[in-house]
Amino acid sequence: MAVGLRQALAVGLLALSSSVWAAKKVDLDYHVRLLPQSDEAEVRLTLAQGSTVRSLDFDLGDGSHYSDFKTDGQWQLVPGKQTRGIWRPAADKSSLTYRVRISHGRKGGSFETRMTPTWALMRGDDLVPAARLDQQDGIELVSRLEFELPTGWNSVETAWPRIGRNKFRIDNISRLFDRPTGWMLAGHLGTRRTRLGETEVTVASPQGQGMRRMDVLTLLTFIWPQVQAMYPRHPTKLLIVGASDPMWRGSLAARESIYLNSRLPLVSESGSSALVRELAQLFARINDKQRSDWISEGFAEYYAIELVRRAGGMSDERYASLHKKLAREGEKVTTLRGEQVDSAQIGRAVLLLGELDQEIRIKTRNKRSLDDVLRGAMRLESVDTREFVQLAESVIGEPSKVLDTELLQ
Repeated sequence: MAVGLRQALAVGLLALSSSVWAAKKVDLDYHVRLLPQSDEAEVRLTLAQGSTVRSLDFDLGDGSHYSDFKTDGQWQLVPGKQTRGIWRPAADKSSLTYRVRISHGRKGGSFETRMTPTWALMRGDDLVPAARLDQQDGIELVSRLEFELPTGWNSVETAWPRIGRNKFRIDNISRLFDRPTGWMLAGHLGTRRTRLGETEVTVASPQGQGMRRMDVLTLLTFIWPQVQAMYPRHPTKLLIVGASDPMWRGSLAARESIYLNSRLPLVSESGSSALVRELAQLFARINDKQRSDWISEGFAEYYAIELVRRAGGMSDERYASLHKKLAREGEKVTTLRGEQVDSAQIGRAVLLLGELDQEIRIKTRNKRSLDDVLRGAMRLESVDTREFVQLAESVIGEPSKVLDTELLQ
């Protein structure tokens, strides 16, 4: 039996080593040339060995932002409600080139993304759209992103590791197709950098846009010990970008990056913070489903308040006043369910989560709290309302009276 076991182990190790050695690394390079005169970027994807990829099937949305597709392989455009573009690379070194419009407007005349003669604020998700990858077995794509800047533009910032002046390594272990995602900023920039815990933090904005970069770093430094204690996983790099009107006067988290309009207060008159809310959303990465958007939005707003309070930045009186304001705004809310939730629903969700935290602490004699529910939700691929209730009750150890409410029906 011992000889047979050794033989089996030897065969298994040989098979494992063979699969490791069979893994072949193939370069996939993204080259982005910014063209402010036409409000576009020219994007080129280059595969060092095209035969390793059978196809890339891109989701082009309504198709209006992309044009001028050229390749030495095959390109097929499939029109429809969701336009698709299918690239079948040539056998050897193969490239696909296209143009993408940078500026995206919103109702009211503001911009989600924008290019001017001196800077561009954009999303990598738009530069290289999502795609289904069909490749040969045993292939690992090694992806890099390089920018070609207009004359006079001094720098570019992304949330990816920098490996050259305008060059970045793209490596997302959760995806087979590594593409550059998250907020990006290029042009005449002002930047401030620091290291907080395990995370390299960069705050960047175009010059003359009124971004309070040191204020942002100071607020982050103030709350960071609470962030570290709250969230088990921390990004190695965090980028915060901002610009003033006519950029959209809001805030939004993306992959390891946050957009913040520079006219927004870092802490509002009520005591809440858009910056801390987006940080909480980014760190938690909760993927809700089945009309349960209230979970991720409610957690983000709850901990935007809680992190500032735990850091000593909010008095008990201010905390109570903020909760009264949320109660007034949410008094007519009858349900928290929906694909998208409004501010009144989010405020009501914050109050519900606060009540749940109190219930957990009382029933577990302060051994558990809402923090445990959040960390449990973070470990799930996705979560809906029913699963959230089950998770909370597993923390409590019995059914929750707080969650037995018509708000969640």
